[in-house]
Amino acid sequence: MSSLSQLYKQKDKNGTETTVKKTFLVPLSEIYVEPGFNVREIDQLHVEEFRDAFIAGEYIPPLAVQVTDQGVKVIDGHHRYYGAIAATETGTEIPRLECKDFVGSDADRIAFMVTSSQGKALSPLERAAAYQRLVNQGWEPSEIARKVKRSVADVDHHLTLLSCGDELLEMVRNNAVSATTAVELSRKHGASAAAVASEKFGEAKAAGKKKLTRSAALPQLTPSRARRLAELLADAEVEENRLTIPATALEEVKAIITEQKALMRESGWEEA
Repeated sequence: MSSLSQLYKQKDKNGTETTVKKTFLVPLSEIYVEPGFNVREIDQLHVEEFRDAFIAGEYIPPLAVQVTDQGVKVIDGHHRYYGAIAATETGTEIPRLECKDFVGSDADRIAFMVTSSQGKALSPLERAAAYQRLVNQGWEPSEIARKVKRSVADVDHHLTLLSCGDELLEMVRNNAVSATTAVELSRKHGASAAAVASEKFGEAKAAGKKKLTRSAALPQLTPSRARRLAELLADAEVEENRLTIPATALEEVKAIITEQKALMRESGWEEA
């Protein structure tokens, strides 16, 4: 059986366009993690998965690293690194880890952590923190969006999340409310968003729910009622900015509008 190394060495004969991008085996003792650098929070279960993989001798992708005065710093692969450490603590010998150079600026390193497919998926708060780091370096939302291959709306949404307040962010962190709902609550209620969310979450828990859903946090017309309103308005006539509703539909339209106003009052829309 041949190998890529043999294929490459014989490229003059076989015409392959295979190229070499080296990785290196770095002593585990020379690798280090910079506190606060990783935008991902360390998930102990994920670490244990890598620990077990190391113990079983399974293939582990190389770490992306940067050589500094302190040693070899992990850029991407923190869970793999901690998994290797955990494996050695069980008695498994791991003298070296496969590593590859990461070349780029600070912004490139942050973007790489955001877009890397090797690590655990970023939570909304972790992604927001990464975007904020780039903002602190002078990047505009549109530039960040191009850098991380996301939409400008996605960047704006995550940056807005960070302004929701500590209490509401803690609810997001604990999965009591989604990031999207937290942003909507913050936009609607401002400084009162956390208090509203806490009250609504208490009601949800009393009803046996584990999470505050958007519909519970931000009451709205049911899809069927909204669809019915659209059906009724389909027969309306528009002339010079005036909407004329057929008499047969007027009372039902007024009833649905009254429902919507009540929901807006309930969700605190008028106070926001």
